[in-house]
Amino acid sequence: MKPTAALAVVGVALLAAGSGYWLGSHPEPTSSAIETSAPAAKRGKLLYYRNPMGLPDTSPVPKKDPMGMDYLPVYEGEEDNTPASANQIRISVEKVQKLGVRTEPAVLAPIERIVSAAGRIEPDERRVYTVAPKFEGYVERQYVNVTGQPIAKGQPLFEVYGPELVSAQREYAIAMQGLAALHEAERDKQAAMREVAESSLQRLRNWDISEEQIKVLANSGEVRRTLILRSPVSGVVTEKKSVQGMRFMPGETLYQVADLSSVWVVADVPEQDVGSVSVGAKAKVSIDAYPDKAFEGTVSYVYPTLKAETRTVPVRIELANPGTLLKPGMFARVETRSAGKARALTIPASAVIDSGTRRIILIQAGEGRFEPREVKTGIRSGDRVEVLEGVREDERAVVAANFLIDAESNLKAAVGGFGHAAHGKPADGGAKPAPAGHSAAGKVEGTDAKAGTVSIAHGPVADLKWPAMTMEFKVANDALMSSLKPGAEVSFEFVERAQGEWVITRVTPASGAHAGH
Repeated sequence: MKPTAALAVVGVALLAAGSGYWLGSHPEPTSSAIETSAPAAKRGKLLYYRNPMGLPDTSPVPKKDPMGMDYLPVYEGEEDNTPASANQIRISVEKVQKLGVRTEPAVLAPIERIVSAAGRIEPDERRVYTVAPKFEGYVERQYVNVTGQPIAKGQPLFEVYGPELVSAQREYAIAMQGLAALHEAERDKQAAMREVAESSLQRLRNWDISEEQIKVLANSGEVRRTLILRSPVSGVVTEKKSVQGMRFMPGETLYQVADLSSVWVVADVPEQDVGSVSVGAKAKVSIDAYPDKAFEGTVSYVYPTLKAETRTVPVRIELANPGTLLKPGMFARVETRSAGKARALTIPASAVIDSGTRRIILIQAGEGRFEPREVKTGIRSGDRVEVLEGVREDERAVVAANFLIDAESNLKAAVGGFGHAAHGKPADGGAKPAPAGHSAAGKVEGTDAKAGTVSIAHGPVADLKWPAMTMEFKVANDALMSSLKPGAEVSFEFVERAQGEWVITRVTPASGAHAGH
Protein backbone atom coordinates (compact mmCIF):
# COMPACT_ATOMS: atom_id res chain seq x y z
CA MET A 1 0.00 0.00 0.00
CA LYS A 2 1.21 3.45 -0.81
CA PRO A 3 1.99 5.85 2.05
CA THR A 4 -0.67 8.36 0.84
CA ALA A 5 -3.44 5.76 0.80
CA ALA A 6 -2.43 4.53 4.22
CA LEU A 7 -2.65 8.04 5.65
CA ALA A 8 -6.14 8.48 4.15
CA VAL A 9 -7.40 5.29 5.78
CA VAL A 10 -6.04 6.32 9.17
CA GLY A 11 -7.72 9.75 8.86
CA VAL A 12 -11.11 8.26 8.10
CA ALA A 13 -10.80 5.91 11.06
CA LEU A 14 -9.93 8.75 13.42
CA LEU A 15 -12.84 10.85 12.12
CA ALA A 16 -15.31 7.98 12.66
CA ALA A 17 -14.02 7.39 16.17
CA GLY A 18 -14.32 11.07 17.06
CA SER A 19 -17.83 11.27 15.68
CA GLY A 20 -18.90 8.25 17.64
CA TYR A 21 -17.43 9.64 20.81
CA TRP A 22 -19.26 12.99 20.33
CA LEU A 23 -22.57 11.28 19.57
CA GLY A 24 -22.16 9.05 22.60
CA SER A 25 -21.52 12.00 24.89
CA HIS A 26 -24.31 14.14 23.28
CA PRO A 27 -27.32 11.84 22.67
CA GLU A 28 -30.11 13.00 20.40
CA PRO A 29 -33.21 14.29 22.31
CA THR A 30 -35.91 11.66 22.55
CA SER A 31 -39.57 12.31 21.71
CA SER A 32 -40.49 12.34 25.39
CA ALA A 33 -37.89 14.98 26.13
CA ILE A 34 -39.20 17.11 23.31
CA GLU A 35 -42.76 16.74 24.52
CA THR A 36 -41.74 17.68 28.04
CA SER A 37 -39.60 20.65 27.14
CA ALA A 38 -41.95 22.15 24.59
CA PRO A 39 -44.84 22.73 27.00
CA ALA A 40 -42.45 23.99 29.64
CA ALA A 41 -41.10 26.55 27.21
CA LYS A 42 -44.62 27.48 26.25
CA ARG A 43 -45.96 27.68 29.83
CA GLY A 44 -43.00 29.53 31.25
CA LYS A 45 -40.53 28.73 33.97
CA LEU A 46 -41.33 25.96 36.45
CA LEU A 47 -41.65 27.57 39.87
CA TYR A 48 -42.61 24.84 42.34
CA TYR A 49 -44.90 21.87 42.95
CA ARG A 50 -48.10 22.24 44.95
CA ASN A 51 -50.15 19.81 47.03
CA PRO A 52 -52.73 18.00 44.83
CA MET A 53 -55.37 18.24 47.60
CA GLY A 54 -55.16 22.03 47.83
CA LEU A 55 -53.32 22.11 51.14
CA PRO A 56 -51.02 25.15 51.51
CA ASP A 57 -47.71 23.27 51.26
CA THR A 58 -45.33 23.32 48.28
CA SER A 59 -42.13 21.59 47.20
CA PRO A 60 -39.25 22.79 45.00
CA VAL A 61 -38.81 19.25 43.59
CA PRO A 62 -41.29 16.59 42.44
CA LYS A 63 -42.71 14.53 45.29
CA LYS A 64 -45.74 12.52 46.34
CA ASP A 65 -48.15 13.15 49.17
CA PRO A 66 -48.77 10.49 51.85
CA MET A 67 -51.55 9.03 49.71
CA GLY A 68 -49.22 8.53 46.75
CA MET A 69 -50.56 11.38 44.62
CA ASP A 70 -48.05 13.43 42.60
CA TYR A 71 -47.60 17.08 43.49
CA LEU A 72 -48.75 19.33 40.64
CA PRO A 73 -46.30 21.68 38.84
CA VAL A 74 -46.92 25.42 38.91
CA TYR A 75 -45.37 27.50 36.11
CA GLU A 76 -44.58 31.16 35.88
CA GLY A 77 -47.75 33.13 35.26
CA GLU A 78 -49.97 30.49 36.84
CA GLU A 79 -49.21 31.33 40.43
CA ASP A 80 -51.57 33.56 42.38
CA ASN A 81 -50.12 36.99 43.10
CA THR A 82 -53.07 38.57 44.87
CA PRO A 83 -53.26 38.46 48.69
CA ALA A 84 -56.72 36.83 48.52
CA SER A 85 -55.37 33.87 46.57
CA ALA A 86 -53.39 32.75 49.60
CA ASN A 87 -56.71 31.97 51.27
CA GLN A 88 -58.14 29.97 48.39
CA ILE A 89 -58.89 26.29 48.73
CA ARG A 90 -57.82 24.10 45.82
CA ILE A 91 -59.47 20.77 45.17
CA SER A 92 -59.03 18.61 42.10
CA VAL A 93 -61.86 18.60 39.58
CA GLU A 94 -62.35 14.88 40.14
CA LYS A 95 -62.71 15.44 43.87
CA VAL A 96 -65.18 18.29 43.30
CA GLN A 97 -67.34 15.99 41.21
CA LYS A 98 -67.17 13.22 43.78
CA LEU A 99 -68.18 15.58 46.59
CA GLY A 100 -71.23 16.73 44.60
CA VAL A 101 -70.40 20.43 44.89
CA ARG A 102 -73.20 22.72 43.70
CA THR A 103 -73.16 26.52 43.50
CA GLU A 104 -75.75 29.27 43.11
CA PRO A 105 -75.26 32.99 42.44
CA ALA A 106 -76.06 35.77 44.87
CA VAL A 107 -79.11 37.57 43.46
CA LEU A 108 -81.29 40.55 44.29
CA ALA A 109 -84.72 39.39 45.39
CA PRO A 110 -87.61 40.56 47.60
CA ILE A 111 -87.31 39.24 51.13
CA GLU A 112 -89.55 39.23 54.17
CA ARG A 113 -89.07 38.14 57.75
CA ILE A 114 -90.71 34.82 58.65
CA VAL A 115 -91.18 34.14 62.36
CA SER A 116 -91.92 30.57 63.42
CA ALA A 117 -93.01 29.55 66.90
CA ALA A 118 -94.69 26.75 68.79
CA GLY A 119 -98.03 27.33 70.49
CA ARG A 120 -101.13 25.71 71.92
CA ILE A 121 -104.87 25.99 71.44
CA GLU A 122 -106.70 27.73 74.27
CA PRO A 123 -110.37 28.76 74.71
CA ASP A 124 -111.27 32.35 73.99
CA GLU A 125 -111.41 33.80 77.51
CA ARG A 126 -114.25 36.10 76.43
CA ARG A 127 -116.37 33.07 75.52
CA VAL A 128 -115.99 31.15 78.78
CA TYR A 129 -119.02 31.26 81.15
CA THR A 130 -119.44 30.06 84.70
CA VAL A 131 -122.74 28.81 86.20
CA ALA A 132 -122.72 29.77 89.88
CA PRO A 133 -126.12 30.14 91.62
CA LYS A 134 -126.58 33.33 93.68
CA PHE A 135 -128.56 31.66 96.44
CA GLU A 136 -128.09 28.74 98.79
CA GLY A 137 -129.71 25.48 97.77
CA TYR A 138 -129.50 21.80 96.87
CA VAL A 139 -129.07 19.99 93.56
CA GLU A 140 -132.25 17.95 93.16
CA ARG A 141 -131.69 16.66 89.64
CA GLN A 142 -129.01 16.92 86.95
CA TYR A 143 -129.72 17.14 83.22
CA VAL A 144 -126.07 17.61 82.16
CA ASN A 145 -123.88 15.26 84.14
CA VAL A 146 -120.65 14.76 82.14
CA THR A 147 -117.71 17.01 81.26
CA GLY A 148 -117.30 17.65 77.54
CA GLN A 149 -121.01 17.42 76.77
CA PRO A 150 -122.10 19.92 74.11
CA ILE A 151 -125.09 22.06 75.10
CA ALA A 152 -127.23 24.75 73.52
CA LYS A 153 -128.22 28.11 74.93
CA GLY A 154 -131.21 27.75 77.25
CA GLN A 155 -130.77 24.00 77.64
CA PRO A 156 -131.56 22.78 81.22
CA LEU A 157 -128.48 22.11 83.33
CA PHE A 158 -129.89 21.07 86.71
CA GLU A 159 -132.93 21.43 88.98
CA VAL A 160 -132.48 23.05 92.41
CA TYR A 161 -134.35 23.48 95.69
CA GLY A 162 -133.67 26.44 97.94
CA PRO A 163 -135.55 27.81 100.98
CA GLU A 164 -134.86 31.38 99.88
CA LEU A 165 -136.08 30.54 96.39
CA VAL A 166 -139.38 29.18 97.72
CA SER A 167 -139.76 32.18 100.04
CA ALA A 168 -139.24 34.66 97.18
CA GLN A 169 -141.85 32.86 95.06
CA ARG A 170 -144.36 32.93 97.90
CA GLU A 171 -143.80 36.66 98.45
CA TYR A 172 -144.38 37.33 94.79
CA ALA A 173 -147.54 35.17 94.70
CA ILE A 174 -148.99 36.89 97.81
CA ALA A 175 -148.15 40.32 96.40
CA MET A 176 -149.94 39.49 93.14
CA GLN A 177 -152.99 38.21 95.03
CA GLY A 178 -153.07 41.34 97.18
CA LEU A 179 -152.77 43.53 94.14
CA ALA A 180 -155.79 41.78 92.64
CA ALA A 181 -157.74 42.18 95.89
CA LEU A 182 -157.00 45.90 96.02
CA HIS A 183 -158.35 46.41 92.54
CA GLU A 184 -161.00 48.83 93.82
CA ALA A 185 -158.93 50.28 96.67
CA GLU A 186 -157.23 53.64 96.76
CA ARG A 187 -154.39 54.26 94.37
CA ASP A 188 -151.73 54.69 97.05
CA LYS A 189 -152.52 51.25 98.51
CA GLN A 190 -152.40 49.70 95.04
CA ALA A 191 -149.04 51.38 94.38
CA ALA A 192 -147.59 50.05 97.64
CA MET A 193 -148.72 46.51 96.88
CA ARG A 194 -147.40 46.80 93.33
CA GLU A 195 -143.95 47.81 94.69
CA VAL A 196 -143.92 44.71 96.90
CA ALA A 197 -144.74 42.52 93.88
CA GLU A 198 -142.07 44.20 91.73
CA SER A 199 -139.47 43.79 94.47
CA SER A 200 -140.19 40.03 94.73
CA LEU A 201 -140.09 39.70 90.95
CA GLN A 202 -136.77 41.53 90.72
CA ARG A 203 -135.32 39.26 93.40
CA LEU A 204 -136.16 36.19 91.32
CA ARG A 205 -134.65 37.79 88.23
CA ASN A 206 -131.47 38.59 90.13
CA TRP A 207 -131.18 34.90 90.91
CA ASP A 208 -131.21 34.14 87.16
CA ILE A 209 -134.66 32.54 87.18
CA SER A 210 -135.82 32.43 83.55
CA GLU A 211 -138.55 34.71 82.29
CA GLU A 212 -140.54 31.67 81.23
CA GLN A 213 -140.68 30.34 84.79
CA ILE A 214 -141.52 33.78 86.20
CA LYS A 215 -144.38 34.10 83.71
CA VAL A 216 -145.78 30.71 84.74
CA LEU A 217 -145.56 31.75 88.40
CA ALA A 218 -147.33 35.07 87.73
CA ASN A 219 -150.16 33.43 85.77
CA SER A 220 -150.77 30.48 88.06
CA GLY A 221 -149.74 31.88 91.42
CA GLU A 222 -148.48 28.42 92.25
CA VAL A 223 -145.28 28.24 94.27
CA ARG A 224 -142.94 25.52 92.97
CA ARG A 225 -140.61 23.65 95.30
CA THR A 226 -137.79 23.39 92.67
CA LEU A 227 -136.72 25.46 89.70
CA ILE A 228 -134.58 24.66 86.63
CA LEU A 229 -131.36 26.57 85.90
CA ARG A 230 -130.39 26.73 82.21
CA SER A 231 -127.18 27.26 80.19
CA PRO A 232 -126.47 30.92 79.41
CA VAL A 233 -124.68 30.10 76.10
CA SER A 234 -124.10 27.39 73.54
CA GLY A 235 -120.85 25.53 73.95
CA VAL A 236 -119.14 22.63 75.65
CA VAL A 237 -119.08 21.80 79.36
CA THR A 238 -115.40 22.16 80.25
CA GLU A 239 -115.82 21.86 84.01
CA LYS A 240 -118.49 20.17 86.16
CA LYS A 241 -118.45 20.27 89.94
CA SER A 242 -122.14 19.63 90.45
CA VAL A 243 -123.19 16.32 92.03
CA GLN A 244 -126.80 15.28 92.48
CA GLY A 245 -127.98 15.88 96.05
CA MET A 246 -125.13 18.21 96.97
CA ARG A 247 -125.58 21.44 98.85
CA PHE A 248 -124.13 24.58 97.33
CA MET A 249 -123.48 28.05 98.67
CA PRO A 250 -124.06 31.38 96.92
CA GLY A 251 -121.39 31.98 94.26
CA GLU A 252 -120.12 28.43 94.19
CA THR A 253 -119.12 27.30 90.65
CA LEU A 254 -121.11 24.26 89.53
CA TYR A 255 -120.53 24.33 85.76
CA GLN A 256 -118.17 26.02 83.29
CA VAL A 257 -119.26 26.31 79.66
CA ALA A 258 -116.94 27.39 76.82
CA ASP A 259 -118.00 28.55 73.38
CA LEU A 260 -115.39 26.98 71.05
CA SER A 261 -116.65 28.44 67.78
CA SER A 262 -113.61 30.72 68.00
CA VAL A 263 -110.39 29.88 69.85
CA TRP A 264 -107.02 31.39 70.64
CA VAL A 265 -103.58 30.16 69.67
CA VAL A 266 -101.03 31.35 72.22
CA ALA A 267 -97.59 31.10 70.59
CA ASP A 268 -94.28 31.46 72.42
CA VAL A 269 -92.22 33.73 70.17
CA PRO A 270 -88.44 33.90 70.85
CA GLU A 271 -87.24 37.15 72.31
CA GLN A 272 -85.10 38.05 69.28
CA ASP A 273 -88.10 37.67 66.90
CA VAL A 274 -90.82 39.43 68.85
CA GLY A 275 -89.95 42.80 67.27
CA SER A 276 -91.03 41.41 63.90
CA VAL A 277 -94.52 40.46 65.10
CA SER A 278 -97.23 43.12 64.92
CA VAL A 279 -100.90 43.22 65.80
CA GLY A 280 -103.08 42.62 62.76
CA ALA A 281 -100.55 40.44 60.93
CA LYS A 282 -101.82 37.28 59.31
CA ALA A 283 -100.61 33.99 60.75
CA LYS A 284 -100.61 30.48 59.34
CA VAL A 285 -101.33 27.72 61.86
CA SER A 286 -100.70 24.02 61.36
CA ILE A 287 -101.98 21.29 63.67
CA ASP A 288 -100.46 17.82 63.97
CA ALA A 289 -103.93 16.26 64.17
CA TYR A 290 -104.87 17.70 60.75
CA PRO A 291 -101.70 17.70 58.60
CA ASP A 292 -103.72 18.21 55.42
CA LYS A 293 -105.50 21.33 56.68
CA ALA A 294 -104.19 24.90 56.91
CA PHE A 295 -105.70 27.38 59.35
CA GLU A 296 -105.32 31.12 59.11
CA GLY A 297 -105.75 33.63 61.90
CA THR A 298 -104.86 37.15 62.92
CA VAL A 299 -102.43 38.34 65.58
CA SER A 300 -104.66 40.14 68.07
CA TYR A 301 -102.32 40.81 71.00
CA VAL A 302 -98.63 40.70 71.94
CA TYR A 303 -98.34 40.17 75.68
CA PRO A 304 -96.30 42.76 77.61
CA THR A 305 -94.42 40.14 79.66
CA LEU A 306 -91.47 37.84 78.96
CA LYS A 307 -91.11 34.30 80.24
CA ALA A 308 -87.68 34.35 81.86
CA GLU A 309 -87.36 30.54 81.83
CA THR A 310 -87.74 30.21 78.04
CA ARG A 311 -86.90 33.79 76.93
CA THR A 312 -90.13 33.91 74.93
CA VAL A 313 -93.04 36.35 74.67
CA PRO A 314 -96.63 35.02 74.36
CA VAL A 315 -98.45 36.17 71.24
CA ARG A 316 -102.20 35.67 70.88
CA ILE A 317 -103.77 34.71 67.56
CA GLU A 318 -107.54 34.55 67.03
CA LEU A 319 -108.69 31.61 64.97
CA ALA A 320 -112.11 30.58 63.69
CA ASN A 321 -113.02 27.01 64.65
CA PRO A 322 -115.77 25.70 62.38
CA GLY A 323 -116.86 22.23 63.37
CA THR A 324 -114.88 22.59 66.62
CA LEU A 325 -111.96 20.71 65.08
CA LEU A 326 -109.51 22.57 67.28
CA LYS A 327 -109.49 21.35 70.86
CA PRO A 328 -108.03 23.27 73.80
CA GLY A 329 -104.58 21.96 74.63
CA MET A 330 -103.66 20.90 71.08
CA PHE A 331 -100.12 21.63 69.94
CA ALA A 332 -99.82 24.18 67.11
CA ARG A 333 -97.09 25.52 64.86
CA VAL A 334 -97.38 29.18 63.97
CA GLU A 335 -95.76 31.06 61.11
CA THR A 336 -96.20 34.78 60.61
CA ARG A 337 -94.63 37.11 58.07
CA SER A 338 -93.58 40.70 58.55
CA ALA A 339 -92.81 43.37 55.99
CA GLY A 340 -89.24 43.03 54.72
CA LYS A 341 -87.34 44.62 51.84
CA ALA A 342 -88.42 44.93 48.23
CA ARG A 343 -84.93 44.10 46.92
CA ALA A 344 -82.04 42.64 48.88
CA LEU A 345 -78.93 40.62 48.01
CA THR A 346 -79.66 37.02 48.99
CA ILE A 347 -78.05 33.59 48.90
CA PRO A 348 -79.41 30.17 49.86
CA ALA A 349 -79.30 29.61 53.61
CA SER A 350 -77.48 26.30 53.06
CA ALA A 351 -74.44 28.23 51.82
CA VAL A 352 -73.73 29.71 55.26
CA ILE A 353 -71.41 27.85 57.65
CA ASP A 354 -72.24 29.28 61.09
CA SER A 355 -69.57 28.68 63.73
CA GLY A 356 -71.47 30.61 66.39
CA THR A 357 -69.04 33.53 66.41
CA ARG A 358 -68.96 34.27 62.68
CA ARG A 359 -70.55 33.14 59.41
CA ILE A 360 -68.52 31.92 56.45
CA ILE A 361 -69.43 31.02 52.88
CA LEU A 362 -67.35 29.49 50.08
CA ILE A 363 -67.17 31.48 46.83
CA GLN A 364 -66.20 29.67 43.62
CA ALA A 365 -63.08 31.48 42.40
CA GLY A 366 -62.37 29.22 39.43
CA GLU A 367 -62.05 25.63 38.31
CA GLY A 368 -61.49 23.65 41.50
CA ARG A 369 -60.74 26.81 43.52
CA PHE A 370 -62.88 28.13 46.38
CA GLU A 371 -62.43 31.21 48.51
CA PRO A 372 -63.84 31.41 52.05
CA ARG A 373 -65.54 34.69 52.89
CA GLU A 374 -66.76 35.98 56.21
CA VAL A 375 -70.21 37.51 55.71
CA LYS A 376 -72.71 39.54 57.68
CA THR A 377 -76.25 38.22 57.30
CA GLY A 378 -79.60 39.93 57.78
CA ILE A 379 -83.18 38.76 57.45
CA ARG A 380 -83.82 35.08 56.77
CA SER A 381 -86.80 34.31 54.55
CA GLY A 382 -87.60 30.65 53.95
CA ASP A 383 -84.57 28.96 52.40
CA ARG A 384 -82.77 32.24 51.56
CA VAL A 385 -80.90 34.71 53.72
CA GLU A 386 -80.01 38.35 53.18
CA VAL A 387 -76.29 39.18 52.91
CA LEU A 388 -75.31 42.64 54.15
CA GLU A 389 -71.54 42.38 53.69
CA GLY A 390 -69.03 40.03 52.11
CA VAL A 391 -70.60 39.07 48.75
CA ARG A 392 -71.26 40.83 45.47
CA GLU A 393 -74.11 40.18 43.09
CA ASP A 394 -73.65 37.20 40.74
CA GLU A 395 -70.79 35.70 42.74
CA ARG A 396 -71.42 31.98 43.04
CA ALA A 397 -71.61 30.49 46.54
CA VAL A 398 -71.30 26.78 47.34
CA VAL A 399 -74.72 25.55 48.52
CA ALA A 400 -74.09 21.81 48.57
CA ALA A 401 -71.09 19.89 49.99
CA ASN A 402 -69.64 23.01 51.59
CA PHE A 403 -69.11 21.12 54.84
CA LEU A 404 -67.36 18.35 52.90
CA ILE A 405 -65.03 20.92 51.35
CA ASP A 406 -64.36 22.21 54.85
CA ALA A 407 -63.43 18.74 56.04
CA GLU A 408 -61.48 17.89 52.87
CA SER A 409 -59.22 20.93 52.84
CA ASN A 410 -59.15 22.18 56.42
CA LEU A 411 -61.07 25.41 55.98
CA LYS A 412 -59.72 26.85 59.22
CA ALA A 413 -56.24 27.11 57.73
CA ALA A 414 -57.58 29.01 54.73
CA VAL A 415 -59.72 31.47 56.66
CA GLY A 416 -56.89 32.20 59.06
CA GLY A 417 -55.54 34.82 56.66
CA PHE A 418 -58.50 37.20 56.80
CA GLY A 419 -59.01 38.43 60.32
CA HIS A 420 -58.38 35.47 62.62
CA ALA A 421 -55.28 33.30 62.79
CA ALA A 422 -55.72 29.60 62.34
CA HIS A 423 -55.51 27.42 65.43
CA GLY A 424 -55.29 30.27 67.86
CA LYS A 425 -52.27 32.11 66.42
CA PRO A 426 -52.45 35.91 66.01
CA ALA A 427 -52.93 37.10 62.44
CA ASP A 428 -50.01 38.78 60.73
CA GLY A 429 -50.98 41.11 57.95
CA GLY A 430 -47.94 40.37 55.76
CA ALA A 431 -47.31 36.79 56.82
CA LYS A 432 -48.14 33.70 54.83
CA PRO A 433 -51.24 31.75 55.84
CA ALA A 434 -50.80 29.29 58.68
CA PRO A 435 -50.07 25.72 57.69
CA ALA A 436 -52.95 23.28 57.51
CA GLY A 437 -51.59 21.02 60.26
CA HIS A 438 -49.21 20.84 63.17
CA SER A 439 -46.56 18.27 63.98
CA ALA A 440 -45.50 16.62 67.21
CA ALA A 441 -43.84 13.49 68.52
CA GLY A 442 -44.69 11.43 71.55
CA LYS A 443 -45.68 8.14 73.13
CA VAL A 444 -49.14 6.55 72.88
CA GLU A 445 -50.56 6.20 76.41
CA GLY A 446 -53.89 4.61 75.52
CA THR A 447 -56.61 4.31 72.87
CA ASP A 448 -60.41 4.16 72.75
CA ALA A 449 -61.44 2.57 69.45
CA LYS A 450 -65.16 3.01 70.15
CA ALA A 451 -64.85 6.77 70.72
CA GLY A 452 -62.12 7.13 68.07
CA THR A 453 -59.71 8.84 70.47
CA VAL A 454 -56.10 8.33 71.53
CA SER A 455 -54.12 9.70 74.49
CA ILE A 456 -50.54 10.76 73.64
CA ALA A 457 -47.79 12.13 75.84
CA HIS A 458 -46.16 14.50 73.32
CA GLY A 459 -43.33 16.98 73.34
CA PRO A 460 -43.57 20.76 72.85
CA VAL A 461 -45.42 22.09 69.78
CA ALA A 462 -43.61 25.27 68.77
CA ASP A 463 -46.13 26.77 66.32
CA LEU A 464 -48.93 26.48 68.92
CA LYS A 465 -46.65 27.43 71.84
CA TRP A 466 -47.67 24.27 73.66
CA PRO A 467 -45.44 22.74 76.33
CA ALA A 468 -44.90 19.00 76.63
CA MET A 469 -48.03 17.36 77.99
CA THR A 470 -50.42 14.42 77.74
CA MET A 471 -53.69 15.11 75.91
CA GLU A 472 -56.45 13.35 74.01
CA PHE A 473 -56.77 13.54 70.23
CA LYS A 474 -59.44 12.43 67.81
CA VAL A 475 -58.32 10.07 65.01
CA ALA A 476 -59.38 10.82 61.43
CA ASN A 477 -60.03 7.20 60.41
CA ASP A 478 -59.71 3.57 61.50
CA ALA A 479 -56.55 3.01 59.45
CA LEU A 480 -54.72 5.54 61.58
CA MET A 481 -56.09 3.99 64.76
CA SER A 482 -54.48 0.69 63.83
CA SER A 483 -51.10 2.47 63.78
CA LEU A 484 -51.52 3.85 67.30
CA LYS A 485 -50.73 1.09 69.72
CA PRO A 486 -50.24 1.78 73.45
CA GLY A 487 -46.53 2.26 74.17
CA ALA A 488 -45.63 3.12 70.54
CA GLU A 489 -43.25 6.03 69.87
CA VAL A 490 -44.77 8.03 66.99
CA SER A 491 -44.53 11.26 65.07
CA PHE A 492 -47.88 12.64 64.02
CA GLU A 493 -49.63 15.55 62.33
CA PHE A 494 -52.91 17.03 63.55
CA VAL A 495 -55.40 19.82 62.81
CA GLU A 496 -58.10 21.65 64.75
CA ARG A 497 -61.40 20.57 63.18
CA ALA A 498 -63.57 22.49 65.66
CA GLN A 499 -62.95 24.71 68.63
CA GLY A 500 -60.80 22.62 70.97
CA GLU A 501 -61.19 19.45 68.84
CA TRP A 502 -57.75 18.26 67.65
CA VAL A 503 -57.72 15.50 64.99
CA ILE A 504 -54.72 13.36 63.98
CA THR A 505 -54.42 13.16 60.18
CA ARG A 506 -51.07 11.39 59.76
CA VAL A 507 -48.93 9.01 61.81
CA THR A 508 -45.37 7.79 61.31
CA PRO A 509 -43.29 5.58 63.60
CA ALA A 510 -40.40 7.19 65.43
CA SER A 511 -38.09 5.64 62.80
CA GLY A 512 -39.76 7.79 60.13
CA ALA A 513 -41.43 5.11 58.00
CA HIS A 514 -44.98 5.91 56.93
CA ALA A 515 -47.61 4.20 59.01
CA GLY A 516 -50.78 5.67 57.54
CA HIS A 517 -52.63 8.67 56.28
